[in-house]
Amino acid sequence: MEHSEQIPRKPISREDMMKRVSRFSKLKGSDGGLPDSYMPGAERILYNVIGFQPPDTKDEGVVSPVGEEAAHMAAVKISEGFNLGYCRAVPGKGPMMHNHDTNETFIGITGTWRASWENEQGKVEHVDLKPLDVISFPPGAIRRFENVTKGGPADEYSILMFVIAGDAPGAEFTAEAMGQLEAAGLLGDDLPQAEVKSTRGKISAKPKRRASARGKATKKAAKKAS
Repeated sequence: MEHSEQIPRKPISREDMMKRVSRFSKLKGSDGGLPDSYMPGAERILYNVIGFQPPDTKDEGVVSPVGEEAAHMAAVKISEGFNLGYCRAVPGKGPMMHNHDTNETFIGITGTWRASWENEQGKVEHVDLKPLDVISFPPGAIRRFENVTKGGPADEYSILMFVIAGDAPGAEFTAEAMGQLEAAGLLGDDLPQAEVKSTRGKISAKPKRRASARGKATKKAAKKAS
């Protein structure tokens, strides 16, 4: 019996296929571009591996999940309904509470990562992810993650993978988080430029002080949140 294929075949050249290959050793990440990037305890490096584009919105409180800089640094530049990236952080570090407009799925790669969320009563619950463990957050769930690895060097980075639905997903920090950032004086117009780092943590672009549009946008977002 002859089988009839339903999905059209689309041959692809090696040249085009190689544009869809990302070498971990060559990835460049950013440690800035988000409202909480310079908040003590929230420092991390984000790598845009597949897809991410800046969200298509005029709401200045909504940002790319990987930050302003990394949103333009996709290693595999496609828009096919999902995005994939990595976070590297040392123990005790992770973003502040935030929200997403699409699904966000975390996969532990190295170390131990704590995924936290708000339940129906507004209380924070969590689960800890070991390597290859998975948690999938639906849109609208207030969440954060943190490296809680124990027993190793305090400056040793661990890796968390995240897969986020959509072509240009948006993230938004909670009103409480924005209030804490404003109180810490981290929403001003003169924030440091992000450092671009390799996967080995070496800095390939040193930060410079500048008056940034990002600072103005996050300051407006804080006012909106309050």
